[in-house]
Amino acid sequence: MLALVLALTPPVAAAQTADLVSSTAFRVCADPANLPLSGRETPGFENEIAALLADRMDRPLETTWFPMGPGFIRKTLRAGVCDVVIGYAQGDELVQNTNHYYTSVYVLVTRSGDALAKVETLTDPALQGQRIGIVAGTPPASHVAQNGLMALAKPYPLIVDRRILDPAGEMLADLQSGEIDAAILWGPIGGPLVKGNPGLTVTPLLRETDSPRLFYRITMGVRPSDQDWKRELNSLIRRNRVEIEGILTKAGVPLVNDQGTALLEAAP
Repeated sequence: MLALVLALTPPVAAAQTADLVSSTAFRVCADPANLPLSGRETPGFENEIAALLADRMDRPLETTWFPMGPGFIRKTLRAGVCDVVIGYAQGDELVQNTNHYYTSVYVLVTRSGDALAKVETLTDPALQGQRIGIVAGTPPASHVAQNGLMALAKPYPLIVDRRILDPAGEMLADLQSGEIDAAILWGPIGGPLVKGNPGLTVTPLLRETDSPRLFYRITMGVRPSDQDWKRELNSLIRRNRVEIEGILTKAGVPLVNDQGTALLEAAP
């Protein structure tokens, strides 16, 4: 009897978890105030990608809005109220990753007329004595410390409710006012926010050789049990690569090769 129970248990569990994925809607979890990535009032580029994939699957898009922060995955994806998170860094253990659909890199943002606009690496002596904006706890903060720049750096919080606080927007406002001399932001945030602003220059940090790395491959996140769903999304990503890259490029996201060493040209 025990052998029979053990033999029957895996298929039953698989059927239960498979039922979590909707067959009638493309269900997405997203932050309602995390522009330029996602937004309830004004769609971000991740919302546009979700709409594209829903259209390709001929399903209505259903979005569950929840602030990105502690408990986000547990209360959304793991709770079964949605089936995919559109943007998730490869290797995160909270989700199962699809194949990555783009790679991006941290950027240095400077005032266009400054000498710092020519800086391409955080080891450049020109940064010494300058006040640099940095999001606390992010990988480039380690580079700032290693290069002796932390004493004058201005930190901005990483984990916030973006319906209330806007660290990236505040950092760029401080840069324009002269409160700081340069800003370091994740490329998919800094690139779109600066796009169309001739007063600011965005320089992808492609030449950093020290750890930690500053480029990351971005996937879609699904539940660990949803193997078939992951494969379906992988196929969807592959077939719609050009359109996805077009959305990212139009938004101003700096796209780089998988080694983080060179910018990619726009998809044909």
